[in-house]
Amino acid sequence: MKKPVVFSLFREQSVFMTVIVGIMTFLAVLALGVSLSIGTAVNRWNRQWDSFVTLQVTNTDKVATVKKIIESSKTQIAYVHELSTEEMEKLMRPWISGGNDVLQKYMPKMFEIKFKTKSNIVPFIEKIGSNARVLTHVQALNPSISAGWKTVAISTLVLILILGAIGICVSFIARNIAVLHKRELEILNQVGATDNFVAHQMQIIVTKICLVACGIGFIVALPILLAIFATAQSTRVGLMAMMGMGTGGWITTMLLPVAIIIFAIFITKHTTLKILKNN
Repeated sequence: MKKPVVFSLFREQSVFMTVIVGIMTFLAVLALGVSLSIGTAVNRWNRQWDSFVTLQVTNTDKVATVKKIIESSKTQIAYVHELSTEEMEKLMRPWISGGNDVLQKYMPKMFEIKFKTKSNIVPFIEKIGSNARVLTHVQALNPSISAGWKTVAISTLVLILILGAIGICVSFIARNIAVLHKRELEILNQVGATDNFVAHQMQIIVTKICLVACGIGFIVALPILLAIFATAQSTRVGLMAMMGMGTGGWITTMLLPVAIIIFAIFITKHTTLKILKNN
């Protein structure tokens, strides 16, 4: 025979808690998903560009020396590309007018080099010395990477605030229930019911509500999260284009509603026992 619940939530409280936990779960899933996807994008960005450098030779007399150094380092280089005047003109057209003569007179000679491993970059820079300016692509992209990590930090902070709000709401509702059912609690104490028994009844109620609320919140958040990824990847280039989550990220996101339910159960027991002891 099924054990009856000693007391239950009023309908208004049940609806309120379901709505609040559902909205919070929705926001928490979005915050976690965005945080993980941007973190993934930054890591992919670093892996893609951490072995690239650009050489800028401002003194034309040193171009031959730089080419010799590049040739002597062929075993460490995956490929090297010397930018032509036409490519430089196309690259700088929005900022420089006057054609090839201006570019040849004022623009440095540039080489784009990809090394087989990023550990080959430092020895190569030492060889180049003052013959050319070496700019790693990671250095050039530091502002984008820094902005990515800041966004991850902000999303994580939002997630923590959301979980805190869930804890406060659950604690408030549990406290309110205990006040409304004070008479029933006194009767339970008189017939010998333990505080843990009463807290367990509260946990059953909260668990049922959180299962429904977290399920709805996750189901609603999932397509929106996928839409965010699709929109970001449609840019095709840049940091946003690399947003997405691997298997581990999706598993973590799917486990978040479970963590919220467990957290709500813990808060309910802690709050209920505290109230019972004070009474």
